[in-house]
Amino acid sequence: MNNHTAPAGGDNRDYLDKALDAVQKKIPGKAGDRFRDPNSAQKNRAMNEKITDFMRKHFQKMTGYVSTLTGYSHAWDC
Repeated sequence: MNNHTAPAGGDNRDYLDKALDAVQKKIPGKAGDRFRDPNSAQKNRAMNEKITDFMRKHFQKMTGYVSTLTGYSHAWDC
């Protein structure tokens, strides 16, 4: 299901996953506490992966473009 390209290095999250993590860590108060808690990091990462996969799938469906780290390509060119 995960057919997006991950950056090189030990981290298997791509830029969209990292951006969502950064936004969630900025949520103030008790609502944001669960995103800053290191004990729930794995649970949050799993949920974020589902969210970003959903976003990618619908972006590709609506636009016909497949997002990659090197740029965009038409889905029918792949």
